[in-house]
Amino acid sequence: MSERIIWQAEGAELPRLDFALLEEWIGQVAASHHRTVGNLSYIFCNDEYILKVNREFLQHDYFTDIITFDYCRGRLLRGDLVISLDTVASNARNQGAPYIIELYRVIIHGVLHLCGINDKGPGEREIMEQNEDKALEMLSRLQFGV
Repeated sequence: MSERIIWQAEGAELPRLDFALLEEWIGQVAASHHRTVGNLSYIFCNDEYILKVNREFLQHDYFTDIITFDYCRGRLLRGDLVISLDTVASNARNQGAPYIIELYRVIIHGVLHLCGINDKGPGEREIMEQNEDKALEMLSRLQFGV
């Protein structure tokens, strides 16, 4: 069975993205962390859907931008990444960031979790943000050849 990335939507419209470019980017980010991309499923959804997932699987009663289910095997990245486009949009507005940049940040945030980077403990959030910024620079180079 070949490894691949699946892009789907649940209760939301699939964002208009260059999925081939994103797959190349995800592969580069994974390689920079000495990982290989396996089967990944991205599920873009609305707040109601992610709240349901958060309650059912994590017993959390709040909205979030992404939930990452980790099925990795060694250095092979495998997982389901559920992204609320509603929360991404509200976070972008609250931070004064362009929506597309916030969406890219969240897309790669899940991959970084699968690479073993956490963001809940002391100092971990800063490490995650540094890795997100580095990954976004990689995407910029891919997009614009700089």
